[in-house]
Amino acid sequence: MKYKLKEICSITKGATGIMKASGGKYPLVALSDTRRSHNEFQFDANAVIVPLISSTGHGHASMKRVHYQEGKFALGSILCAVIPNDETQLNAKYLHLYLQQFKETLLVPLMRGAANVSLPMNKLADVEIEVPGFERQLEIIALEDKAAELKNELEEKLFLQDGDVVKLRQALLREAMQGKLTKQNLKDGNAKDLLEKIKAEKTKFSKKEKPLAEIKEEEIPFDIPENWVWCKLGELAYITSGSTPSQDAFVPKGIPYLKMYNLRNQKIDFFHKPQYIKAEVHNGQLKRCRAFSGDVLMNIVGPPLGKIAIIPDDLPECNFNQAAVLIRPLIKEMNLFVFCYLNEMSEINSIETKGVAGQNNISVTQAHNMRIPLPPLPEQNRIVKKLEELMKLCDDLQASIQASKTENEKLLQGALRDALRKEELVTA
Repeated sequence: MKYKLKEICSITKGATGIMKASGGKYPLVALSDTRRSHNEFQFDANAVIVPLISSTGHGHASMKRVHYQEGKFALGSILCAVIPNDETQLNAKYLHLYLQQFKETLLVPLMRGAANVSLPMNKLADVEIEVPGFERQLEIIALEDKAAELKNELEEKLFLQDGDVVKLRQALLREAMQGKLTKQNLKDGNAKDLLEKIKAEKTKFSKKEKPLAEIKEEEIPFDIPENWVWCKLGELAYITSGSTPSQDAFVPKGIPYLKMYNLRNQKIDFFHKPQYIKAEVHNGQLKRCRAFSGDVLMNIVGPPLGKIAIIPDDLPECNFNQAAVLIRPLIKEMNLFVFCYLNEMSEINSIETKGVAGQNNISVTQAHNMRIPLPPLPEQNRIVKKLEELMKLCDDLQASIQASKTENEKLLQGALRDALRKEELVTA
């Protein structure tokens, strides 16, 4: 049988301003899944909570979720509580399942407004729902509980698989940096000669730079092929930290300026909150930290540490803030190998980081002193090529796992939706 909500429920607007929540022993229901708390309660009931404003705003009608809450709780003023008048006629959990499953067709179309889109309570009161017999309601609730249990089991298994892919990536990187992923070729020459060439080139640009301390035998973390050599990152590259200019340096269009939120998934995503600075600041005050395509950028303030990216070709020139260091190999062709090595993370994880307020910091000096195994250039190129192939396979595997998660979610939710729809057909 169908009823309008106002015929079998009370509908009451929340009375607590979200920003005025004082904290306390009672849950405070707001728009997000996370419950805040308040020192007073407004309701003591089993209730379905419906948002009265769009979850996205800006002229777009949408609703991410309908909540369910039991017992004593406070409610934000931009939501309302729908409480069955008689729980032996309408179970609140059933009502929640019904409104959650059909919110896109029952609730979202009722939202009104141009900029601030909202759901009028009188429109909500007129929403019709299918109310089967009480035993059937309990059966549908049990079906949802079973579906949720299966969903959790599947997600746990898929989570473990996803974690295995992460471990696989790190294992491949580790094998590559130990010379175990590719076949060695002594005709490549000795990396000691390459290192001497780089040092000579570096001296031309930085004659006053102090030489770095040699790596002691006991400091070597793992064995490498005989024609490789251990060295320090500062011996191979120009390394400098970023800087933040004054606010008046920022302009609507100019030189791209990177912050750490632009380092996403080990790539530069400049168009995620892009910022620009004046060309005269880039070439003047921030001249030492100008970055160019091919440079490696690594964050040195965490958590998390280990966000690393190569400046792409579509950012031929840019700048960056003080939470990162720029690493520019003296031989540009080495940038991909350096990027791969830093992604292996063992050297970053071995550094004793210090910081305040929960932040871990790597100093520029520590970045200079990072140990790195150096193969001959031809071997570096083979390693990079092999890793690109294997990482692509890992990407495909992770995409497959994510697709499985999405598909399982659809199947389980579809089963519940079918049960509710069948009930409508039976009682129609």
